[in-house]
Amino acid sequence: MLAALPLIAAPPDDLGTLVGPQVPALFTIYKDLHAHPEISMHEERTSALLAAELRKAGYTVTEHIGKYPDGSAAFGVVAILKNGAGPTVLVRTDMDALPVEEKTGLPYASTIVGAMHACGHDLHMASFLGAARTLAGMRDRWHGTLMLIGQPSEERVNGARAMLADRLYERFGRPDYCIAQHDTPEIAAGQVGVVAGPMLAGASTVDVIVRGVGGHGARPETTKDPVVMAAQFVLALQTIVSRQTAPQDPAVVTVGSIHGGTRPNIIPDEVKLQISARAFSEEARRNILAAIERTARGVALAAGVPDDRTPLVQVNEAESVPVTYNDPALAGRLKSALSAALGGPNVLDGKSTMVSEDFGLFGLEGRRIPCVMLWLGAADPAKLNESLRAGHALPSLHSSLFAPLPEPAIRTGVVALTSAVLELAR
Repeated sequence: MLAALPLIAAPPDDLGTLVGPQVPALFTIYKDLHAHPEISMHEERTSALLAAELRKAGYTVTEHIGKYPDGSAAFGVVAILKNGAGPTVLVRTDMDALPVEEKTGLPYASTIVGAMHACGHDLHMASFLGAARTLAGMRDRWHGTLMLIGQPSEERVNGARAMLADRLYERFGRPDYCIAQHDTPEIAAGQVGVVAGPMLAGASTVDVIVRGVGGHGARPETTKDPVVMAAQFVLALQTIVSRQTAPQDPAVVTVGSIHGGTRPNIIPDEVKLQISARAFSEEARRNILAAIERTARGVALAAGVPDDRTPLVQVNEAESVPVTYNDPALAGRLKSALSAALGGPNVLDGKSTMVSEDFGLFGLEGRRIPCVMLWLGAADPAKLNESLRAGHALPSLHSSLFAPLPEPAIRTGVVALTSAVLELAR
């Protein structure tokens, strides 16, 4: 594995000479964002900072874009820069943090109890701002319209949907391309990864209530025990991937939450479960959802549950997202541009993963707008090499110990986004 790890080569000087002087100031912004994380649907300070910096760079900025299903307003930011006739390119950054207590010990660690930028959205925003400034200063090299999006609530996969529900494209124009990037500790800072086709899995959240007939724990024969049925149900779910899904079609079914009962001697009336179902194809997703419902009914039938107490199975559409799909032609085009800007050895073939995102929603149903998300390397190269040698993974995204190597990652992120826009806006 070590032999296959590319060396980080020096990138070409063109964009690097423009971006390099910005990095100290962007690192200062990064540290500020990292120290003041705001969890999903509460990105008030973060969005205001982003909006202010974009206005300083010369963009026309609109704040508070987005409506959630309950009618509450979101903290979405839209920044527009028009530069003559040409395509419209949407560039997205996410803004929210996670409800994680930071344990990195960094001098700029989170000052907010129970919140942390454990997924690197602070890194995304710093790179995003650097690209915004760079592109605003080189308008002689691109033509068209930049639509820069500060998206709230990515971690709850409802921020993109909220912005689209607030008539994003009707108000600001429909883009011709959508691009974004996401950091990863599996690639060294200074490098990027490009995936063609499915990059991140589509995900569906399924709420299941296993209903039984409660009673005394000493008289189980007079009950229909939902705890036992829930246990059987969880075990039976494991066959959906192993025996009901084609081996060449990756899928995941995870029960992340199970709650039922109050006392050891009381058999409850119901047990509630929350399931995360993930797949790279729509067919596999539909099959998994059908299998979950079929399995729940089967367990209840075997237990003799009355017809009026059959399980309730509900797909939570507000927490479900499609596959993050990188348009192959666009991915190939951007890979060439990134290789020219960063140096070929620094542009890798990225890996697909079963985590999920809501960025793909900006491409609209049926993938009508070509989209690409890039992997942005965030790991210290020496630590990454050592982790591969020792066989111990570095702290992952969402870990309380996640600590990217920010300055080279920010620099690379700025060059990557800038060169992507320059390739498309001409």
